[in-house]
Amino acid sequence: MRKSIIGSHAEEEETEINLTPMLDVVFIMLIFFIVTASFVKEAGIDVRRPEAPEVQAKPKANILIAISAKNEIWIDGKNIDKRAVQAAFERLLAENPEGSVVIQADKEAYTETVVLVADAARQAKISRVSISGKQGE
Repeated sequence: MRKSIIGSHAEEEETEINLTPMLDVVFIMLIFFIVTASFVKEAGIDVRRPEAPEVQAKPKANILIAISAKNEIWIDGKNIDKRAVQAAFERLLAENPEGSVVIQADKEAYTETVVLVADAARQAKISRVSISGKQGE
């Protein structure tokens, strides 16, 4: 009779699974993916970009500026006043010192507005400024 009690107790211990190490691994993987994830920032509006015969992809563009057909300037989904563009650039550059700017101007936007945004980027000490275009036929 004594053997059966010991035998049933041993079977109970074998059926238990310790989940703590598995949860630790899952938690560490979650932290790893959060830290290494790159967040995509959008300018906020869709623009009809002009076609260009030679277009180069800029995969690491961090600051996207959109200029609408009505010459409205959009950064991170917010309409920005022309006078506040440089301050917005300085704030975004403080968040990411290695940031580069891509201006997505609508083909109906005034050149004056595009130049104003590019000058504001240069005054904010951003050296890499590009203008977005779409690949021509």
